[in-house]
Amino acid sequence: MILTSLAVKNVRTHTSFEHDLSPNVTLITGPNGGGKTTLLEAITVALNGKSFRGTDKELLRHGGEWWRIDARLGGADRIVKFNPANTTKRKTFTVDEKTTARLPKTATYPIVLFEPEDLRLLHGSPSRRRQFIDRFAAQIDPEYGRIVRRYERSLQQRNKLLKTGGSYDDLFAWNVSLSEYGSQIVNARIDLIERLNAGLNGTYDTIAQSEDAVSIHYSHTVIDHTKQKMLRELEANYERDRILGVTTVGPHRHDVLFGFNGAPAIGVASRGEARTVVLALKFLEVDIIQQLTGDVPIVLLDDVFSELDERRQTHLATKFKDHQIIMTSASASATLDDAMVIRLGD
Repeated sequence: MILTSLAVKNVRTHTSFEHDLSPNVTLITGPNGGGKTTLLEAITVALNGKSFRGTDKELLRHGGEWWRIDARLGGADRIVKFNPANTTKRKTFTVDEKTTARLPKTATYPIVLFEPEDLRLLHGSPSRRRQFIDRFAAQIDPEYGRIVRRYERSLQQRNKLLKTGGSYDDLFAWNVSLSEYGSQIVNARIDLIERLNAGLNGTYDTIAQSEDAVSIHYSHTVIDHTKQKMLRELEANYERDRILGVTTVGPHRHDVLFGFNGAPAIGVASRGEARTVVLALKFLEVDIIQQLTGDVPIVLLDDVFSELDERRQTHLATKFKDHQIIMTSASASATLDDAMVIRLGD
């Protein structure tokens, strides 16, 4: 499907924006702070149901009373509205003239977002690597997002009890919830990482024209984190957790590990090699989403051309040539062939 138009009102820096989009490449250019990334964020909200960088309230323009996003995908209109004055304090989605509090699974559409921080994935924090896997997994299976939300709510409740002196028995129900949802998260993460690992080395070598050995692995195994074992681990760590006031075990503490020529990539991979690994991951993300969902993902590139050398830019442009691309750049020079250019601030 093609996203043919986008309109936003009172979203971050935008009082009002409306524009058609190219079925091939749309370049959004303008000064830093001009709201380029906000338009990619609006697309993500309209197609996936949530922002990749903020809450509903944070999207509201300073001084604005409400915000609205209109998008036309595959010939059908969808509207997202948020008004903090409403009693529910939640946004609403209108798709096919039906209004709901959450974007229906049948109305979500896959996107692959590539932003500069992704290029620091290997050397960034474990939370960023977990976020990458979780966002990817939710694109393949929207049910995964629901599981993560339930795990996070259970985690918040358990941590609250730990901070207020909750007893061993008080925590039991939350231990059960965490082990139930946590084991599902671990299983889904490992399954996805195994899919990535099957293609990562070959994709990397194609881009880098090398014979390096590259791999990706999860820090824990399914055997280590079955529901029963996770429950026992939560119970065994009660005293430590009570002293620290936080839950110290579970998938919220796990990591995604990269290997490079038999050693941890974080210690031996150069900056260029690390960026090539991330580029390979993004290529695989597009392929896996397309294979498992049957949909051709829309590719969002947030000022990444300025972070890549000419050779990697060429690989990226070649890989995504059959996809709709919506990209941002501070200048019109970082563009692809036949791009529709939207200049903000003109």
